[in-house]
Amino acid sequence: MVTTAHSARISQDAAIVSKAAVRAAERLDIPGRIFAAIIGVSEATVSRMKTGEFALDRDRNAFQLSLLFVRLYRSLDAIVGGNAAAAASWFKSHNTALDARPVDAVQSISGLVHVIDYLDSRRAPL
Repeated sequence: MVTTAHSARISQDAAIVSKAAVRAAERLDIPGRIFAAIIGVSEATVSRMKTGEFALDRDRNAFQLSLLFVRLYRSLDAIVGGNAAAAASWFKSHNTALDARPVDAVQSISGLVHVIDYLDSRRAPL
């Protein structure tokens, strides 16, 4: 049985992840339509997320993809030392190791995971 407290916690988690994903997209200077493609929602949904009118459902793929996107952002942010301009520039520039622009690659699930793996490998070289 789901308690009211449990339900409230689920709603709070959804709001936190939604807000974090939107902020990451903004810091990377990603247009709403591209961010929508990355997390698999409509551009209108992204617009509602930005205003706080909509929070992602934990049981939907968009929630999981948003978590991955936030993870990508955090890895990149750590690499560039918090420099949002450098992060946005890297995200939109061709990367020879990925053989793509990260902004293009992350619009598929496999590409998103691949870019995260790449960033994680750059953060902790052997």
